[in-house]
Amino acid sequence: MVGKHIELFLVDGEPGGITTANVSGWTGHVLAGPRTALTRLLARDEAHRNGVYLLLGEDPESIDSTRCYIGRTEDFSMRFRQHDRKKDWWDRAVLISSKEDSFNEGHWGYLEARLVDIARRAERSSLPDNLQTPQLRKLSEAQISDVEAFLDQIHGILPVLGVHVLRTATGPEPEDRSDPVLSPVFTLVVPRRGVEARARVIGEEFVMLAGSHVVGAWNAAGRSEQTRRAYDSYRARHAKLVADGSIVVEGAIGVLTRDVPFTSPSTAGAVATGAACNGRRSWKTDGMAYGDWENRDLAVDQPSAPSPIAGGL
Repeated sequence: MVGKHIELFLVDGEPGGITTANVSGWTGHVLAGPRTALTRLLARDEAHRNGVYLLLGEDPESIDSTRCYIGRTEDFSMRFRQHDRKKDWWDRAVLISSKEDSFNEGHWGYLEARLVDIARRAERSSLPDNLQTPQLRKLSEAQISDVEAFLDQIHGILPVLGVHVLRTATGPEPEDRSDPVLSPVFTLVVPRRGVEARARVIGEEFVMLAGSHVVGAWNAAGRSEQTRRAYDSYRARHAKLVADGSIVVEGAIGVLTRDVPFTSPSTAGAVATGAACNGRRSWKTDGMAYGDWENRDLAVDQPSAPSPIAGGL
């Protein structure tokens, strides 16, 4: 696996403010910031270039509770002033441009279409303002290669900025299971509930894989107030996955129609089994619990204590 050097600069000196992101040798440039800093954001030189952009806000009904709009413009500054008047839901913007103005309108049009298509297929955010996927612009074979290489860098940068709308998971188990970076496939089986789920670690996310069998309904009830709140959260997550088609219910069983990311194995396990779950113990691969796999590199022999000197001191 090849590493990637991404240079982040916190313009305001603190997380959550205006941030720039660059990759060594890449012609692209990413500028991100909150809506509260829009005036300063649009005063920057990068805001007067051609490019594509993402507007991000909240949507409790989407998988990642994110609403997104993807657009293209010849001048971010002018376009965003229009959005500021017409779109009041977004609270964060990401502007993607080229430092050398090496892309023309056709390049950016192609990239916009690709971004919208990927975001739709990822199904991690809602895109109510992108009613139709833009048509791909006609580019030469060489130009398409350039844009796709540019897009590969965007895929790597956006998650570092906390933007996951383009992020997709790959379900197949890796062929090289000896690679210490790659995760094996973990299984969680509860025969009496018809649960037979599979998952992998991808990046910092625990991804339950398409085809997994989970409970068709989440009906557990907790006794304490803290437990009830936790159960309400699991129930809501399960219901959201059913509502958007990520889980198709067939009788008492639910079947995942796509790979679904979770923040932890315990949350994934709870949604799958319909009850609280210690994911570090319940998910297993080749008989090894997830927690043991996670700590596999920590299991080193400790030096034995020195023997006491005969007779003492």
